[in-house]
Amino acid sequence: MLSVQGLKVSYGRIPILHGIDLNVDEGEFVGILGHNGMGKTTLLKTLMGLLRPTHGSIELKGENITRMPAFKRNLNGIGYVPQGRDIFPNLTVLDNLRIAFAMHKVDEEKLLEETLRIFPRLEPLLERSGRVLSGGEQQILALARCLCSNPDILLLDEPTEGIQPSIVEEIIDILKSLGQTRKLTVVLVEQNLDFIASLSQRVYIIQRGQLVNEVQPEQLSDPE
Repeated sequence: MLSVQGLKVSYGRIPILHGIDLNVDEGEFVGILGHNGMGKTTLLKTLMGLLRPTHGSIELKGENITRMPAFKRNLNGIGYVPQGRDIFPNLTVLDNLRIAFAMHKVDEEKLLEETLRIFPRLEPLLERSGRVLSGGEQQILALARCLCSNPDILLLDEPTEGIQPSIVEEIIDILKSLGQTRKLTVVLVEQNLDFIASLSQRVYIIQRGQLVNEVQPEQLSDPE
């Protein structure tokens, strides 16, 4: 599904990623674990096309997308939920979803019905402004909006940050269900050990812009 080879990224003259190699199979959930400042968000932004690498290649379903702009990557099957969610706070929940519907030229009524079936928490909130939602509700909205494009692979950047435990559990259940029903592929950046362990089949450890180790989720409970 996704193949990354020798990926290097810099901010100006400051190198951030130092030769990332990463392969993700269809339907696989892969976690990337690391402290702040290690390059996790930079990696996801580069996969999405928001940052341009200085070296290396990115392939999606066998196609080289290294120089493909972000909007085309989205149309070709990559969905991205950034850290901080980035919903439109002045728009209602429904209008936030409609933006995704319009971009992908889908049957709005049918897709809205399906979206609310997957995310029933949003139904009573449709006419509310995004700014009055709780952090957890905003995260649910951001995830729902992204999935309206029916992506093949989902890039998730710290989705549990500032969210109450009940909604964290809800997100886990939703993603597990979508992995089974849609064969959704997920690359998940997180610091929440329980969350990343409950979803990922494999977990990479990132330190100073390099993937230094690959561990099994059950190993995350080991203090070493």
